Amino acid sequence: YEMSASLVGSEMCIRDRYKNIKKKWGTQNEKVKKMTNREKTFLAIIIPVVILFFTFNTLPMIKGMIYSFTNYKGYGSYDFVGFRNYMDLFTDSRVGKSYLFTFKYAILGTVLVNVLSLVMALGLNSRIRFKSTLRGIYFVPNILGGLVIGYIFSFIFTYILPAVGTALNIGWIKNSILADERYAWIGVLIVGVWQAVAQNTIIYISGLQTVPEDVYEAGMIDGACGWQKFWKLTFPLVMPFVTINLVLSTKNFLMVFDQIVSLTKGGPAQSTESISYLIYKNGMDGGQFGFQSANAVIFFIVIVAISVFQMTVMNKKEEQL
Repeated sequence: YEMSASLVGSEMCIRDRYKNIKKKWGTQNEKVKKMTNREKTFLAIIIPVVILFFTFNTLPMIKGMIYSFTNYKGYGSYDFVGFRNYMDLFTDSRVGKSYLFTFKYAILGTVLVNVLSLVMALGLNSRIRFKSTLRGIYFVPNILGGLVIGYIFSFIFTYILPAVGTALNIGWIKNSILADERYAWIGVLIVGVWQAVAQNTIIYISGLQTVPEDVYEAGMIDGACGWQKFWKLTFPLVMPFVTINLVLSTKNFLMVFDQIVSLTKGGPAQSTESISYLIYKNGMDGGQFGFQSANAVIFFIVIVAISVFQMTVMNKKEEQL
């Protein structure tokens, strides 16, 4: 009887363990099945995006790099010429002039945009009436297309300002600045800065809203006020947002294109011809597709190098602050 009882007890114990193991594996299988469905959904979303990105971004870039080693004119047959296009870039005066204009435009534009954006963000983040409405109004330039804004300002510079200058007898605006080789770049810079300020202001406002009020209260106890309050408390805490805006604005100003097309088309006398516009104009219409593809590759490397340099320097600055 004792042996029979022990056998029955062992059998019941084995059954209980089997049920527990079965239940555990069933739960794990359900989890695996759920993860599989999640992965299927993820792949269904990501694969079309990757295909589109490769088709319209990566593949043209690879083909452009291949064409940069050829004498391709944009049509017909072509031959491989090695690094001749890259060597010719450094001796082409038009390319050098375009780089000088682009860097001048990018440096001045980046400084002006970030200074104006930070000042406007401080104003719009303060305790004023109609704060949300004003933020929406100041963001409008970023919604409008670059070509649309360019054509509007082209009309202003060409017709309205000269009419005002003639009526008020102001000599320096009697003629359109876009037609003057010395001052045309200023008109392009005004339009670029006016449009770029909107996005940078929103980013700075986001940064200012992350600064806790406790910091200002502690600063006031220590005697910080006015400029000291901004320079010692606010600016160090929004430094990551300064880094973002510097990198983005520099990249956007280096790649200026819409404003050039709508305002000056590179003129007068190629004084406002940016690198992007030169690549497009001579690559598509000038029979220099291979040469300008090499120019585009170099320009891409320059932009990446500048962005990496900015990130490295600004990250070190953030750590110091």
